[in-house]
Amino acid sequence: QVQLVESGGGLVQAGDSLRLSCAASGRTFSIYTMAWFRQAPGKEREFVAAITWDSSTDYADSVKGRFTISRDNAENTVDLQMNRLKAEDTAAYYCAASRTYYSRYSSAYNYWGQGTQVTVSS
Repeated sequence: QVQLVESGGGLVQAGDSLRLSCAASGRTFSIYTMAWFRQAPGKEREFVAAITWDSSTDYADSVKGRFTISRDNAENTVDLQMNRLKAEDTAAYYCAASRTYYSRYSSAYNYWGQGTQVTVSS
C-alpha cells in the first residue's frame, strides 16, 4: 500500500500563487506516475497535471503555463506550483499515484490522498 498526504492549500486572492505538496509513504517503489486532480463543488473530478518517474509531464489545458508539477523521487514527494490563480481554480485538490504510465483518467490511479482545499477569491 501507498499513503499520500497533501498539504499547502488555503485561501488566496486571484493572481496569487500557492504551492501544494504531496508526500508518499509505504510501498513507494511501486509508483510510476504521480498526479494532481481537483474537484469543485457539484462538478466531476478533473485532471490537473501528472509527472512520470522519468519526469515527463502533462497538464490540463486550463492550467498549462500557470501550474508546474515537480517530483523528488528520493524524498517521495510531488509538488504543484500554482501561479496566477483564478477563481475557477477553486476546488479540492487531490494527489494520486499510479503503478503504470500516466493517464488523465482518475480510474488509472491506484492511490489517493484525502485532498486539500484551495479557494481563490476574485
